[in-house]
Amino acid sequence: MPLDFTAIDFETANSSSASACAVGLARVRDGEVVATAGWLIRPPAGHDHFFDINMRIHGIRPADIVDAPTWSQQLGDLAAFAGSDVLVAHNAGFDMAVLARACEATGDDCPPYRYVCSLQVARKVYQLPSYRLPYVAAEAGFAEFAHHNAVADALACAHVMIDAARRVAADDMDDLATWTGVRVSQIASVAAPAPRPSVSFGAVA
Repeated sequence: MPLDFTAIDFETANSSSASACAVGLARVRDGEVVATAGWLIRPPAGHDHFFDINMRIHGIRPADIVDAPTWSQQLGDLAAFAGSDVLVAHNAGFDMAVLARACEATGDDCPPYRYVCSLQVARKVYQLPSYRLPYVAAEAGFAEFAHHNAVADALACAHVMIDAARRVAADDMDDLATWTGVRVSQIASVAAPAPRPSVSFGAVA
């Protein structure tokens, strides 16, 4: 089977996992990036206030999302892009919690995606002083990208997984998970809040 997956990255307006304000996606087919997409999102009501620290990190402000699609309006486009792919994200617990909690906030059904965390894979494949996405992406040969731009982060994550698969000679996502000892998980319909460490403490994402 080929190395097929979709890398995903969310940016949030505040510390609530439901406060998605941007998404980036990168589709990989047979170990090559073949498409990218991304857009701003109007966070669900009650989760739509912006923290200063979040705005400093990703540069998205309330005025930027006034005319953006709501979570419910954009969910179909997200699902259409990802299809039935395994999702990959760096610090995937955060991004999967965004999917689940935003759907919970809006009453939408959360797609039960299978997913793999590129942070966990990177810790198995690379020997680095830091496993934050910029350091890992640079090791994978994808340097100098706009960190915390959702599309750029998704693209960087995709390149990390492609490089990791090459280094361990993995043919597909299940093979890569087996070689690295990383679990292929499945998103629950409702997930517990998972605050993103990088928002407040600048950790691994």
